Amino acid sequence: MSLNSVLAQERVITRGVEVSTNGYMPEVGVIAPDFSATDKGMNEVSLSSFKGKKVILNIFPSLDTPTCALSVRQFNTEAASLENTVVLCISKDLPFAQSRFCSTEGLDRVIPLSVFRSEDFEKNYGLVITEGPMRGLTTRAVIVIDETGKIIYRQLVKNVSEEPDYQKAIERLK
Repeated sequence: MSLNSVLAQERVITRGVEVSTNGYMPEVGVIAPDFSATDKGMNEVSLSSFKGKKVILNIFPSLDTPTCALSVRQFNTEAASLENTVVLCISKDLPFAQSRFCSTEGLDRVIPLSVFRSEDFEKNYGLVITEGPMRGLTTRAVIVIDETGKIIYRQLVKNVSEEPDYQKAIERLK
């Protein structure tokens, strides 16, 4: 067993193999830890800049996989009907690739953000895969945050190839 396996907390399945993440997701009821991510213009954007809005964090490994792309499309559709809500699509894809994907797909209701250099996201969210072929990428999860910054829903998708429960996440915002 590797040191990463001993230190890791969550377990997910990628490509049929159970692997560890680098920690635990924040719990429902706590204030979502602030983090910075990089937008398509290479600007740093913090979670706290969305305070006063409802926020959906759609976290996934890479837009270059079918399930990840599907989740971004689905949340883009759902976001159209939500008031005072932003959907942040978070991965370690480079901002250029995220922007190109959203432009090509016509996705304008979600905000793609890259955590490729975000140590605070890695440290505070525990969602980075620590072993196996997807080591270093974020795993699939959804976190819903209310207007005060409190986490009101979270889902760690145990099998990374499966979609999150969109309806449960959206229901928490209504």
